[in-house]
Amino acid sequence: MRNVVSTEWLAGELGKPDLIVFDCSTYLPNEPGNKKDGFQQAHIPGALLFDIDVIADTETDLPHMVPTAGRFAKLVGRLGVSNASRIVFYDQHGLRASPRGWWMMRLFGHDQVAVLDGGLPAWKREGRPVEAGDAPAPSPAVFVPDFRAEKLRGIGDIKRIVRQGGGAELIIDARAKGRFDGTAPEPRAGLPSGHMPGAANVPVGDIAGPDGLIKSREALHAMFAAVGVDDTRPVVTSCGSGVTACVLALGLVEAGFPEPAVYDGSWTEWALRPETPKVTS
Repeated sequence: MRNVVSTEWLAGELGKPDLIVFDCSTYLPNEPGNKKDGFQQAHIPGALLFDIDVIADTETDLPHMVPTAGRFAKLVGRLGVSNASRIVFYDQHGLRASPRGWWMMRLFGHDQVAVLDGGLPAWKREGRPVEAGDAPAPSPAVFVPDFRAEKLRGIGDIKRIVRQGGGAELIIDARAKGRFDGTAPEPRAGLPSGHMPGAANVPVGDIAGPDGLIKSREALHAMFAAVGVDDTRPVVTSCGSGVTACVLALGLVEAGFPEPAVYDGSWTEWALRPETPKVTS
């Protein structure tokens, strides 16, 4: 199964018993609307809502952090996911949070997972059918997780990378340039903008073209190479809260680079800690 699938491919696979389609949308704190209303207004036929704020660690104040393997397995099992499932994630915005679902499934050992290229906007633009209202209750299944620690980084890891000067590992931040530079505010109230010392910036909006579809392998490769990515130095992706960092992770894989790790707490965690260095430029 490819990491990115087309609307045409998905239309041909809909209804097959081993396929599960998830709406994995999220909205910024200062953004109108919400994922549940958006899902009820229009979703791909048979899709279910994959809520990253529920399938998360609920014992931290940080948003949608990775849950324990046991919690993840229990919650995705309730959504009908088994180790034999093929899964496609899509997004109401196009390409924002769907790679978070892709990355989480891979983090817990499931590789039969993909992101819908262009998301719901591409699906609707092509005149493909949508449904409204709530989804029917899925049949529960059993999912056995296989946690892959190398795909995840915590604040201790990022402190080490910053302390070492970034020579051993490269941090790439997905936030918009103004937020990265410290010239534009963060969407979360009270959170300063800026970035970690030594981090590079590839805004998440640069991963897709004007049509909302992910850019070609060659274009992605050139874009990441321009900020110092190669096949020898490990990469860690970051963003505001660990969501669009996964878009960069998907982009790196599609570009042909080794899969990076994701800093789950991202800038929200880093900026809130008084001991961590912050840079503006």
